[in-house]
Amino acid sequence: MQFTIHQTPLPGAVIIEPVCFRDERGFFLESWNSRDFAARGIAIDFVQDNHSRSVKNVLRGFHYQDMTAPMVKLVRCTLGNVLDVIVDLRVGSPTFGRWHAVELTADNMLQLLVPIGFGHAFLTLSDVAEIQYKCSIYYTPAAEGVIAWNDPDIGVPWPVTDPILSQRDRKGMRLAEYLERPAFRFGNVEGAG
Repeated sequence: MQFTIHQTPLPGAVIIEPVCFRDERGFFLESWNSRDFAARGIAIDFVQDNHSRSVKNVLRGFHYQDMTAPMVKLVRCTLGNVLDVIVDLRVGSPTFGRWHAVELTADNMLQLLVPIGFGHAFLTLSDVAEIQYKCSIYYTPAAEGVIAWNDPDIGVPWPVTDPILSQRDRKGMRLAEYLERPAFRFGNVEGAG
């Protein structure tokens, strides 16, 4: 598999740019190859693939699974475009509370590796978008947490002020609440970089 790894300002989180072969018939790319990724230092056993479809202005997140079921995600957009945002939730990390955003589109084919210890959110920018992501552990509702998408202590300048949210995302906790019982501590998070 041919791909380029782009580091983000948040250690452990990377953007993966696969090589895409295009011709008059369409395109072909490998989105995952465990042998080739492992050779580049990304050795993950993915056990579940998820596929979500959202309409414009739907915002999902910041979601994470705590250390009872810690999850790595490899996220890509296969229809439309989204603003994909991660936040470092590892207490004691030099980048704790900092966020990084990347636009994932069906055209740019970028993928975002979301390590353990990060919250993940995305906003649908196109009329419809589909996100597909690989997960390193099975979805475990009892382990899930949600940080408020609009927490001013994180300060993401989302391009919408009134997104479409689920009930769960409307009730996301503030970073200050998270600090009362943090899910992750820097240095104790395996696979978080």
